[in-house]
Amino acid sequence: MEKVEETKATRVFDILDIYRNEHADLDVAFAHKDKGEWIKYTPADYRRYSYMCACALIDAGMQKGDKIISISQNLPHWNILDMAIAMAGLVHVPIYPTLNNNELEFIMRDCGAKMVFVSNAKLYAKVKQVVENLEDKPRIFTFTDVPDADNWTTLMIDSRSREAELRKLIEERKKEISEDDVFSLVYTSGTTGNPKGVMLSHKNILSNSYGVRQIIPAEYKQRAVSFLPLCHIYERMMNYAFQIKGISIYYAESLGTIMRDVQDVKPHIFNMVPRVAEKFYDKIVSMGKDMTPFKKHVFNWSLKVGSKFDVRNNNSAFYRLRLNIARKLVFKKWQEAFGGNIIVIVAGGSSLSLHISKLFAAAGLKICEGYGLTETSPVIAVNWPAWDKSMLGTVGPVLEGVTVKIDDDGEILAKGPNIMKGYYNNEEATRQVIDEDGWFHTGDIGELVDGKFLKITDRKKEIFKMSNGKYIAPQVIENKLKNSNFVEQVMIIGENEKFASALISPDFNYLHFYASKHKIHYRDNVALINDPNVIKKYQGEIDQLNATLSEYECIKRFRLVCEEWSQETGELSPTLKLKRNVIKKKYASVIDEIYMHQDEQQQQGPVNPNAIIGKITDGMKKLVNIGSSKH
Repeated sequence: MEKVEETKATRVFDILDIYRNEHADLDVAFAHKDKGEWIKYTPADYRRYSYMCACALIDAGMQKGDKIISISQNLPHWNILDMAIAMAGLVHVPIYPTLNNNELEFIMRDCGAKMVFVSNAKLYAKVKQVVENLEDKPRIFTFTDVPDADNWTTLMIDSRSREAELRKLIEERKKEISEDDVFSLVYTSGTTGNPKGVMLSHKNILSNSYGVRQIIPAEYKQRAVSFLPLCHIYERMMNYAFQIKGISIYYAESLGTIMRDVQDVKPHIFNMVPRVAEKFYDKIVSMGKDMTPFKKHVFNWSLKVGSKFDVRNNNSAFYRLRLNIARKLVFKKWQEAFGGNIIVIVAGGSSLSLHISKLFAAAGLKICEGYGLTETSPVIAVNWPAWDKSMLGTVGPVLEGVTVKIDDDGEILAKGPNIMKGYYNNEEATRQVIDEDGWFHTGDIGELVDGKFLKITDRKKEIFKMSNGKYIAPQVIENKLKNSNFVEQVMIIGENEKFASALISPDFNYLHFYASKHKIHYRDNVALINDPNVIKKYQGEIDQLNATLSEYECIKRFRLVCEEWSQETGELSPTLKLKRNVIKKKYASVIDEIYMHQDEQQQQGPVNPNAIIGKITDGMKKLVNIGSSKH
């Protein structure tokens, strides 16, 4: 049974008092893997080390409001530093380890960081290189032992002789800190320019943590696995909610070890972004390709049954019988793959495919999709685990304490205690998103289904108008096409043009399997994406999609690209969103080629490099190897 709470956190560091008063007998507050072994931290460890670190920061001369940067994978060290920064009245600036040097330098200059804490040697080398370009050089500390680097334990050791005095200073500082004080600067991913520093107060994020707390079905002493970066506001807010509830948090070693770590921990809950859900789904579905014909038939039959799952339980008795068979034969193994204890999976960050939501639900793995932004701390709406408070295809009812209205142009506006204080050093940008009445303009288009469930249709800034006056909502089409096993990423284009087209980055792992199965010979990925059989296959995928779209939305041309889009290569943000301006610039010549001959019957598909359009001696034109279909 859940323990009755006696302590309400109004400032983030008050959570430590909850650990002392309500969670003292919790075996594991946090755990992480080191050389294959789980290293566990008790609530007492968490409180003691947080105070030691806070003492060290004050002893090092940090003043209220100073900025401290952290760049690290998920570790208990991050939480300890986070609490220490909050207690010392400083401002935590967590940064994605994947940011490039230019973005990192911009953030360091913008916030005027006094210290930077990194987790390992690779990040230390990266930060040291950036710091050399700064006039005011912040001190760099590492969580792990790195040659010639200052380890963060040296800070604590240096302050031990004054610990009693420093603890009194901490208590004095804590009295000066209100719930409205800024406790963190979270820089947006910068898909359209330099990152903006979102100023979040203690009240902002705790209002969200307490708002979702009642929705989280996991209870005291149950377990969560964490693998989304803690600098992601969604994972961070949920992390605080887990702490408030006394849920033990285990940090996965890496993205590559998630399934193994899940098997170790057997969690009751974890968070993920939709792209990770899609990867899990792809991995599970790909298992079917190596099965015997009979097992493959059963597997595919089960998927077909699952795809018709009605979460409102309106399915017929005959359907429920088939679903029970599918669960025993196939879907039971899905649950085992997630450790066997999963109560709920929480998803946010972008829209989740309805197809995947249905299949996971049919398998008994409930995915609660939510919606929000860094600027809203982040949750605006979220589906509950209870089916009567959720609707697949929407992001659920509006979170308690948050108010939402749909503007005249369809934009979602939000108001509440979770709305940021503004953008750091950027009053103009703040005025652009928070109006005089206090409404935050999300930039997303949506509607309230049944007057209750919020549905996101697209990004306001991403909707574009074609030359025929019709508007295209690209995300809706992109998400549908990404249901194909052959598509890893896709961007819909066509602004001010006569028709819509697509740039597709294939799922090369699946495409290589397909090529091997169908005896398609290729030298490299460039040759593979230009093979006529491959072009024909993708045209088939496009045709299936077009059958579900309005005429003006149909993809009339597409091009496959041989590059895999990622954070490292710049096409994706750290939250795995498309950097559309970057992609447009990178493939400008391809886009020009797509729309160069708009009047030539709107042929589609990648053009084979060997194919040409030329005049033959008799004046006839011959079209060679251009994938096309009629719409």
